[in-house]
Amino acid sequence: MLQLLKKNLFLQVVIALILGVFLGVTAHQFALNLKPLGDGFISLIKMLIAPIVFCVITLGIYGAGDIKKMGCVGTKTILYFEIISTIALVLGIAVAYIFKPGANMNIQLTSLHSSDLNTYVQRAQHLQSIPDFFLHLIPNTIFDAFTKGDILQVLIIAVLFGVSMLLVPKNIAAPTKVFIESISEILFKMMGLIIRLAPLGVLGSVAYTTAQFGLDSLFKLSYLIILFYLTCIIFIVCILGSILKISGLNIFKFLHYFKEELLIVLGTASSDAVLPQIMQKLKNLGIKDSTVGLVIPTGYSFNLDGFSIYLTLGVIFIAQACNIDLSLSHLLLILFVSLLTSKGAHGVPGSAIVILAATLSIIPDLPTIGLVLLLSIDWFIGIVRAITNLIGNCVATVFIATWEKDIDLAKAKDVLKTHPKNAAIPITQK
Repeated sequence: MLQLLKKNLFLQVVIALILGVFLGVTAHQFALNLKPLGDGFISLIKMLIAPIVFCVITLGIYGAGDIKKMGCVGTKTILYFEIISTIALVLGIAVAYIFKPGANMNIQLTSLHSSDLNTYVQRAQHLQSIPDFFLHLIPNTIFDAFTKGDILQVLIIAVLFGVSMLLVPKNIAAPTKVFIESISEILFKMMGLIIRLAPLGVLGSVAYTTAQFGLDSLFKLSYLIILFYLTCIIFIVCILGSILKISGLNIFKFLHYFKEELLIVLGTASSDAVLPQIMQKLKNLGIKDSTVGLVIPTGYSFNLDGFSIYLTLGVIFIAQACNIDLSLSHLLLILFVSLLTSKGAHGVPGSAIVILAATLSIIPDLPTIGLVLLLSIDWFIGIVRAITNLIGNCVATVFIATWEKDIDLAKAKDVLKTHPKNAAIPITQK
């Protein structure tokens, strides 16, 4: 039993998650002191994300060997992301109006306290205008993008670098490729060492959250939480499942294949922690490295399905809770603005609250103070939000690969059917 526990990361994370809830309920102060375990684990993961994204995108573009090919894949990828994001945003609006999670709450704005909200609102001020959003894509220096960990800026640098490698003579590009491959392999080894700490990160994060907010926070806004969870499940099974079926794969076998990664996300509420693993697993399905290297990192900023659902659902929830009626023009404006603001979500501290604040600020009738209602449950919402984002990007990779004929479907079906043990956490493989 101990030998199985030692080798099985999935089992370790399950035990850590259960123990975290138990400590949060029974040992309040001790559980609060475990917060650094969760924060430290996420910080370790985040410090590697920017260089890993740069390496995989650069190598993906150069590995394709054809700028026209990568331009075609990139265009299809962005088109797919925008269509699916729009579906997710519309789904959030539809669910909010059909089930009315904020109705009859009768919240008085004067009863809400904004002290905890000021930081998020200040961050949101930088995301309010469309010109500012596009200017933000350009880093002050190349190194500035990496030190800030801004994934959108790193994406811009990586694309320019990868394309430039294709334009220079091969005797210059080839050594650079070998160097980046070596750095990439070392970074993946580092991530492999860090991911072994996932059970500690899950334990600290879950214990602190349970102790800090208590199970009461779940019950007070349980309807909204349950509604969001069910909406994401429907989106995954019906929308993403249908897309995967078009590609010839089964959504349930697909989810089982990624169960270890999904559980880590469940415990940490962050999909950053499993970026290298999911990329390797997608390659193991027979998808070309160049497609995986382009779609997955880009999707981390441009294809946040769970976040999109929550963005419109949260905005309308606040309006309903504060007894504010929204017109059709308001809804269309929310939809349009959300398509833009959601693209800046990844890498922003407290991203959900920040982007919600930025979206609310566009419509004067909507009170930003209403975000106080969502602060205490953001972590619980964030769990499924991150899981939905992750699954959405994995499905997007399969679909784009099928569209481009960059996947060996026979191999993919065989891997999903047999799910070999060596595909569980293959982050130490190149």
